[in-house]
Formats: sequence, C-alpha cells, structure tokens
Amino acid sequence: MELPALPDDAVELGAAVADWRGAIELAGSVLTRIGAARPAYAEAMVRMVEDRGPYIVIAPGLALAHARSGKDVEADGLAVVTLAEPVPFGHPHNDPVRVVLALAAASPERHLPMLAAVANAFNARGAVERIADAASADEVREALGASA
Repeated sequence: MELPALPDDAVELGAAVADWRGAIELAGSVLTRIGAARPAYAEAMVRMVEDRGPYIVIAPGLALAHARSGKDVEADGLAVVTLAEPVPFGHPHNDPVRVVLALAAASPERHLPMLAAVANAFNARGAVERIADAASADEVREALGASA
C-alpha cells in the first residue's frame, strides 16, 4: 500500500505548540482541514495516548498519531506537522518530538497497511531530520516518498 496523498494543505511547518496534546490536536486539525477527519478524531488521538501512554513516539523525534477508524474518519488521510520547538511526549528513549504525523484510515482493514506504509517511509536514514528541517511541503513529500 502506498501512503495517502499529501497535498500542500496537509503539511504544517514550524508550528508552535505548548505540549504533546497541542501537537496532536494541531495534527488532527490538519486532518480536518483536508477533509479526512472530523474534529472529534483529534480528541480520540489524544485519548489513545492518555490511555496507552506515548507508544506513538515510534522513533527518535517522531510521533505517529492515530486512532481507530470510525464515524470521525471521512477518508484516508495523512498530515505532517513539524514543530518549531520539540516537545516531550513522555517516551523514555525517543523524546522530544520534532515531527508529528497524523494518520486517518477510512476503514479498519486499511489501518494496519497504512501504518506499515508510513513506517516503511522512515526506513531511510535521516528521514525524520529531513522532514523536521523541511522548508516546504515538496521537501516533506520527497523525504516521505509521497505524492501530492
């Protein structure tokens, strides 16, 4: 499976947030902006971390926010947020986070394949740093191997 398309408005660069909740809420608002999710999906992503801990911090500096498919997901979608200042999520090894990806899967059957596609995009060494330092949506797409 390929990554969902990543249009310019799915990328938010150099954002200022107060904490991990703000980072996830912003990423969720980007999913809403591109029509992939309703606002309640951001709340569901925050609850996942509150309930299960910072398991979404999957690599140094990288969080992959997501929640279950359901009524709050309108379509498959991917959002990328880079942070002006890294924020801690509470992960013992991979904090602080500089890049937050938010993923919305339109169906439960698509959720795991989409997670795998995102994970594969980070097999290249330095991908997190390239995204964190990106100055444009084009640079983010290039680092992820995504299309517009």
